[in-house]
Amino acid sequence: MPHDVPLINSSVPHSARIWNYWLGGKDCYEIDCEVGDQIREVNPEIVQIARAQRAFLKRTVTYLAAEVGIRQFLDVGTGLPTFDNTHEVAQRITPEARIVYVDHDPIVLAHATALLTSTPEGATDYIDADLRDPAAILEGAARTLDFEQPVALMLLGIAAHVPDDSVYGIVERLLDALPSGSHLVFCDSTEVFHPEAMRAMVEQWNQASDNPRTNRSPDQLARFFGGLELLDPGLVSVAQWRPGPSEAVAAEEDEPQAPDEPQEVDSFGGVARKA
Repeated sequence: MPHDVPLINSSVPHSARIWNYWLGGKDCYEIDCEVGDQIREVNPEIVQIARAQRAFLKRTVTYLAAEVGIRQFLDVGTGLPTFDNTHEVAQRITPEARIVYVDHDPIVLAHATALLTSTPEGATDYIDADLRDPAAILEGAARTLDFEQPVALMLLGIAAHVPDDSVYGIVERLLDALPSGSHLVFCDSTEVFHPEAMRAMVEQWNQASDNPRTNRSPDQLARFFGGLELLDPGLVSVAQWRPGPSEAVAAEEDEPQAPDEPQEVDSFGGVARKA
């Protein structure tokens, strides 16, 4: 699938590259590292949030592919490729999985070839489209995905970039196009555990980045699951969504908490099934 590779301005900080930096990726410039460090100064939790979201992606895709039998994934707002991208996780379990990535970020488009590797049995595609244009997303995804069969709609940390209530209608439009048995995988930032730091992070982000964002309360995030069957353990901090033993946080010697209690972060998410 040919794409025109955009020119990249390495002197201007960019949200996708900053997030990539926090994830430990290498697709970032000095200015991105500087701004990423500035944001981390006002909110030290941000790196932990970024990595907890990536672990959440891995666990949810693993669950859907291995236990539910989902073979199609629509990953909107994918960001820059790093490790354990959706197609890598899904196709390790089921080589015939088909994955469509969606992003409107020219930086992501420049790196899209890393997302377009696939097993011979499966397929991957990349759509240059904005979450605010669900019709374009669905039209492009239909080239690779069969909307007569269940699809996992992945919206990880992307709804925050649509700060008004129009985002609920956008997500509903995407879900309406998917058949029974499809699933929504969703997470986004909150202000539950460290409200001042999370607000400071958003302020710093919006000053430095070209892609403004907002935080939402758990009640506001719960609206995205309206009309769906929310699976256990519900809408929780992403670190608490079915964590594996390797993700457990060791207890401090002076704290009575259990050693396998997951550390909570200000990103809440869940998985829900469409009846």
